[in-house]
Amino acid sequence: MKGFINYIPAKFIFGSGVFKELSKQKMPGKKALVVISNGKSTRANGYLDTLEKQLKSMKIDWVVFDKVEPNPLKDTVMAGAKVSRDNGCDFVIALGGGSVMDAAKAIAAMSTNDGDLWDYIQFGTGKRKPFARPALPLVAISTTAGTGSELDAGGVITNPQTNEKTAVFGESLFPVLAIVDPDLTLTVPPRFTAYQGFDALFHSTEGYISAIGNPMCDLYALGAIENISKYLARAVKDGKDLEARQHVSFGNSLSGMVMTVGSCVSEHSLEHALSAYHQDLPHGAGLIMISLAYYKKLIELKVCPERFIKMARVMGIENADKPEDFLTALKNLQEACGVADLKMSDYSISEREFEKFVKNAKTAMAFLFECDRVKLSDADCLEIYKNSYR
Repeated sequence: MKGFINYIPAKFIFGSGVFKELSKQKMPGKKALVVISNGKSTRANGYLDTLEKQLKSMKIDWVVFDKVEPNPLKDTVMAGAKVSRDNGCDFVIALGGGSVMDAAKAIAAMSTNDGDLWDYIQFGTGKRKPFARPALPLVAISTTAGTGSELDAGGVITNPQTNEKTAVFGESLFPVLAIVDPDLTLTVPPRFTAYQGFDALFHSTEGYISAIGNPMCDLYALGAIENISKYLARAVKDGKDLEARQHVSFGNSLSGMVMTVGSCVSEHSLEHALSAYHQDLPHGAGLIMISLAYYKKLIELKVCPERFIKMARVMGIENADKPEDFLTALKNLQEACGVADLKMSDYSISEREFEKFVKNAKTAMAFLFECDRVKLSDADCLEIYKNSYR
C-alpha cells in the first residue's frame, strides 16, 4: 500500500443555499478583490449582487475585477494583481468557474510577489523561481462544476506569447474557504454543463490510473467517477434537476481533492496544447475530443487493465470484464450528453499542427507525462491526435 499526504486546508462548505449564508463565515481580510469572468452570467444571474450585499453586511470593502476570459491569460493575471495592489486589497474572492478560480489564485500570488508570473512557472520557459511571499488569502465560490479548483493549490494559465498553457502551484494557493452551492450551477447551459462535467470526470479517471495513485486518491477518484457518470446526463438534459446538479457538484469537488493527493496524467497535457494555440476551445471540449483515442492507446499498451475494468463498473457496466468496457461506458456517456460528435476542425484546428502540439505538450506540461504508468512516445501522442481528428 502506497503512502500519501492528504492536506486540504480549505474549509469546505457544501450544499444548496450555502452561498446565501456566506456572511456567517469569517472573512480573511477587510478589503477583497472580487474576481469574476468577463462574461455576463455572474451579474445577470444575481450572484455578484448577492455577494456584494453580504460583504456590505459584514462591513467588508471590495473592488471587482471582471476581466477573466476562458483559458485565462498571463496578462490578465498581471492586470488583476495590479488592481489588487493599487487598491490595497488584503484577500481575494473568486466567484465563478475553473478559469476564474485559476486566475484568482495566480492574482493572489502576484499581489504579493514581484516581477512577472512566468518568473514563478516551473515548466517550459518559466524561470522556476519560488514565490518569495505567500499569496493573499483566497475565498473560492464555485458557480460551475468543472475543475474542483476550489479545493486544490494549483491553477492553469496561458502565456499567449509562448503558446504555453501550464500550471502554477504553491501551498499558499489553497483557498482558505471553499463554498460549493449546487444552486449556482442551475443556470449553466447544457453544452457547458457537459464540457465542465467531463473535465471533472477526467481529473478522476486520470488520477485513478496515474503512477502516483494511492488509496486515498482512489477513494476520491472512484467517488467522483460514480457521481459524475451517473448524474451528468441528467444535468445536461434538465438543468433544473437539482438532485443531478448536487451529485455532479459533489463529484467535481471530489475531483479537486484528487489533485491534492494524486495527479492528472498526459491526457491533460495533450489537451492543453490544443487550447494553448486555440484560445476559443473550451478545455472540457478538447478533453472530450481526444479522450477515446487516448484511453484506447493506454489500453492497447496494457496500462492497468484491472483499473479500467473497475471504472467501467463504476460507470454503470456492472458485468464489465475487460478494459475495453471502459471505452464503451465513456462513449455511452458522451452520447447521452450530446457531445460525441465534437470536431477539432470546428475550432480551426488543422492536422498540420499535430507535431507542434506534441512538442508543446511535452515541454509546457512535461510533468504530467512523468505521472503516466507507461511512457508515451512522440509517435503515440501523434497517433492519439490523428485518431481524434474530425
